[in-house]
Amino acid sequence: MKRREIYENIFGTRALFITGLVIMSALLFNPSTEFKALQFLFFWFLAWLSGKKINPLPVIFVIFGIVVFNMIIPYGKILFSIGPLKITQGALFAGVNRAVTFEALVMLSEVSVRSDLKLPGVFGEVLGESLRIFSVLVGRKHRITAKNLIADIDNLMMELSCENAGMVDFQEVRTKPLGYIILAAVIIVSWLPLILAV
Repeated sequence: MKRREIYENIFGTRALFITGLVIMSALLFNPSTEFKALQFLFFWFLAWLSGKKINPLPVIFVIFGIVVFNMIIPYGKILFSIGPLKITQGALFAGVNRAVTFEALVMLSEVSVRSDLKLPGVFGEVLGESLRIFSVLVGRKHRITAKNLIADIDNLMMELSCENAGMVDFQEVRTKPLGYIILAAVIIVSWLPLILAV
């Protein structure tokens, strides 16, 4: 059985979503960039286990872009200069921290938010649909190019609209006992970097 099939059969959408929220707190409150990087790699590994195919090149480009834009406003000790641009320790470390945090959240969403997520209530429906669309967009971001940025985004949104119109109700998968054990272990491992960083 493929990784994605195992992932979809063992875990229910709500259990995954709640686990994602619990793990997200461990990431956001972690003061250590080094331990956040470990969490990011762990979430990437979980995304791979869930059957998601993630191209490393866009991930690297996004991290690089966030770091570069963060260094536009220099602060802290000057490490070196490239023409008029001053590379400072404070801006560099803050950029790396923000880049790792952002990509870790993206990887976490790949694991904890599935397209069949349904939350109770009007607010839950809106939130679930927003997260579902975000998850789909992240999964198809390779189709958005700089050359045809607006047209690519428009085509992708039209596809999502057609998919929503064609969706039918389905039986929600319940999390298996083994799934709860795995999710509990994932939560513990995800919180370890924060506990060690304190």
